[in-house]
Amino acid sequence: MAQHVRDIMTSDLVTVEPQASAAAAARLMRDEDVGAVLVTENGHLRCLVSDRDLVVRVFAEGADPEQTTVIQAGSEDLVTVGPDDSLDRALGLMREHAVRRLPVVEGDRPVGIVSLGDMAIERGEDTALGDISAARPNT
Repeated sequence: MAQHVRDIMTSDLVTVEPQASAAAAARLMRDEDVGAVLVTENGHLRCLVSDRDLVVRVFAEGADPEQTTVIQAGSEDLVTVGPDDSLDRALGLMREHAVRRLPVVEGDRPVGIVSLGDMAIERGEDTALGDISAARPNT
C-alpha cells in the first residue's frame, strides 16, 4: 500500500500561462480529460484552476470566458503538499481546506497533482468512492 504522495500522484502535468483565457483552459481540460490545470510562470506555480472555478467564477458570473484570464478564475491561495508527504497528511489537508486536488511541489515548482479520486482508489476500489473514481468517464 502506498504511503507517500509521490506513490500515487499524477506527474504528467497540464499547465497554462497566467495570461491564458478561461475558455482556453476549459478547452485544454476537455482535450486532456482533466478537471484542473496548473497555472505556471517560468516554471513556478501561481495557482490552480479547476472546472468548478470556471463554472463559479466565470460562467455563473456572466464573465466573458475569452477575456477572463486563468489568474482571475483560479485560486492563488493554494494548499500544496510535497512528494514525500504522507497520504494521511494530504487527505487531512483536503478535508481541512475542502479541496479535491492538491498540487505537489518541490519548492514552488510543481512536480505533480494528487486528487481525492487518487486517494479513493488507493484506499480501495471496493469502496463506493473508489469504485466511482476508478470508473471510466461518461463523456
